[in-house]
Amino acid sequence: MATVASPPLAELIRDGRWLAHRYDEAGDAIQFRLVDRERHRAATFLIDAELDDLPMVAAPRADCLAQAKALQPPSPRFIFHSAYCCSTLLARAFDIPGTAMGFKEPLILNDIVGLQLRGGDPRQVAAALDAALWLLARPLNGAEVSVIKPSNVFNPLLPLVLGLRPDVRILLLHAPLEPFLASIARKEIEGRAWVRELMWKLIRLGQVNRFGLSEEDLYRQTDLQAAATGWLAQQALFEDIAAAHPQTVRTVDSEALMANPATAVAELGRHFALDVDAAAIAAGPAFTRHSKDGSSYSAAERSAEADRGIEVHKREVGIVTEWSRRLADHLGISLNLPRPLLT
Repeated sequence: MATVASPPLAELIRDGRWLAHRYDEAGDAIQFRLVDRERHRAATFLIDAELDDLPMVAAPRADCLAQAKALQPPSPRFIFHSAYCCSTLLARAFDIPGTAMGFKEPLILNDIVGLQLRGGDPRQVAAALDAALWLLARPLNGAEVSVIKPSNVFNPLLPLVLGLRPDVRILLLHAPLEPFLASIARKEIEGRAWVRELMWKLIRLGQVNRFGLSEEDLYRQTDLQAAATGWLAQQALFEDIAAAHPQTVRTVDSEALMANPATAVAELGRHFALDVDAAAIAAGPAFTRHSKDGSSYSAAERSAEADRGIEVHKREVGIVTEWSRRLADHLGISLNLPRPLLT
C-alpha cells in the first residue's frame, strides 16, 4: 500500500482527486486515495482491489466534514440501481470533463452499510454517511458535479440519504424482472451465490419484512426465487421513494435506456440539471464498450445475450417470473415504477 506525507487537510479537501475511499469506524476517520480522472475511468468500481497501489492518507471524520462543508461543493446526483441493469454504463456516461464525473460504487458507502449490518450505533451511521455525502460531492476537477452510483447493497440507506439531503436529485434504475432473472441464471454459480448473499443483507436491513415470509419460507426458496425476492424488495423501496419524492426522483428500466440511449441521456441531463451532449454520449464508449472489460459491445449484442440467457433457462425463468408476479400482486408491488424518465 502506497503512503505519502499528508498535505494540510484544507488543501486535501480542496483537491477532488483525493477520493474519500474508506470509513474507519473504530477510529472514526476517513481514508483518502489520490485518484485522478484516468484511474477513475480505468476502474470498474472504486474498490481496494483496483486502487490499493495509490497514495493513501487518513484524517478524523469530524475535521474532514468541517472542511468539506466550508468548501460548499455542488450537490451530487445519484444513480441508485437494483443490479445488472446498465448502471455502470450510465455512470461511465457521466465522465464529462468540465461538467461531471461518474463515481462507480465508492467503497466508503459500503463501509457504512457494513456498520449498519453489524448493528452499529445509528448516530454513527448517520454521521458517517453525512460526511461521506459531503466528501463525495467534491468536484474531481473545477466545478464538475459528482454523479454517484452506489452499490445496490446501499439501497436500504436511500431513505437516510434523503433525510440528510432532501433536495438531492436521484435516478432509480432497474432491469425488468424477466431479463434480471435470466441474467442471474446465465451467470451460473457466481450469480446464484451473489443473490443469496444480497438476500441475507436485505433481510438483515429489514427490506424483506413486508413480505410475511418466515425463515423457513426463505430457506426453501430456489436460487432464482431468492433473486426475485431481492428484486421485489428493491422494487418496493424504489416505488415508495419515487412516489414520495416526485420533484427530485425519476425512474427508468434498462431495456428502455438501451432502446433509446440519446433520449434517455438527454432527459437524465435535464433531471440532473447538467448540460450534456446526449447524442455524443450515446455514440461514445459508455454505450459502445463493455462496462466491465472494455471490449466492443453494442446494444444489439447485449440484447442477443439476454435472449440467449432466457432461452437456455426458459423453463426456470418462466416459473419464477410467474411466481414473482403473483407475489407482487399479493403485496401490491408494481412491476413498473412511477415517475418514468421516458414516456
